[in-house]
Order: sequence, then C-alpha cells, then structure tokens
Amino acid sequence: MPVKLEGPLRDLNSWKPDGCSIVKALDIVGARSAMLILRESIYGTTRFDGFAARVGITDAAAAAALRKLTDAGLLRKQPYREEGKRTRNEYVLTDMGRDLVPAIFALWQWGDKYLQGGVPPLERVEDTTGEPVRVELRGAGGGEIGLEDIRIRVNKDWRRPPPNTGKHSGAVGFGD
Repeated sequence: MPVKLEGPLRDLNSWKPDGCSIVKALDIVGARSAMLILRESIYGTTRFDGFAARVGITDAAAAAALRKLTDAGLLRKQPYREEGKRTRNEYVLTDMGRDLVPAIFALWQWGDKYLQGGVPPLERVEDTTGEPVRVELRGAGGGEIGLEDIRIRVNKDWRRPPPNTGKHSGAVGFGD
C-alpha cells in the first residue's frame, strides 16, 4: 500500500514533482562511481589512488567523481604530504556526506536482503555490542512506521523557484 497523499497531492494528474529532492540528490550521487566512492569513504579510503583502485574506475572517472562530490559538499579536501613528495589531497566525508550514510546503508541493506541469496558478504554491527545495525523508518517518537502509515503533504513554507533562477517565487506549484 502506498503512502497517503494529502490535499492537492491526492490527484496525481494535477501536479508534477517539481523541485523533487530525490532528483536533486541523484544529480549528485546517482552515478555508480559516486556511490562507490562514498562507500569507500565510509570504509576509510581517503586517497585518490585508493578510490580509483578500490572502485575499479579510471583516474579520469575518479577525478570527475571526486570533484563532483567535493563541489557538492559531501567530501572535503584535506592536504597531506609524504616525506620528500609534493603536497596532495585526501578526501574525507563532511557532515553533509555523513548525513547520507543512512541512505547508503539502506541501499546496502536492501541489496543484502534481495540480491545476495540470503547470505550477504558483510554485516553492519554496532561496535560495542556486535548487534546488527539496520535502517528503519521511524517517527519523531521513535516508533517504527510502515509505508501505509506515512502521509505526504505540501510544505507550506516551500515555494517553487522561477525557471532558470535560484530565487524563490510565491507559487507553490501543486494544484494551483
């Protein structure tokens, strides 16, 4: 059963998902190489050569993906210098990048359940207890929530930006 749509969203033929946050997120992390570089960042990879080798992509593809993730604010460059060599950059997760970890873990969890034949190669466990780590939908009160128990509504404070600008207008764009 799908989520419940509220107000003008109920009539799917009357609106389009303009300004969709999923689309904006996928513009940044939707490429396979971007997601795998983020996975590697979670594992502790920080150096360019490590990303390219572990993800299995060319130097050019690694450079493009790292540039995109850095420009978007998910990774930041941190200079380092080995003895007798020039200064280079390591790439580390920013707070913005760390905030994406639950989404990455949710995708990983889904792959474990449906694509690994019941026995995934790796497990995510809490360091201190060894208990499994899971991503779940929970309300502010802490209870688990099913898809059928979610309502989606227009945010009264959101305003659609006019075409080709970053400035917001007064038009909501849902059923108007």
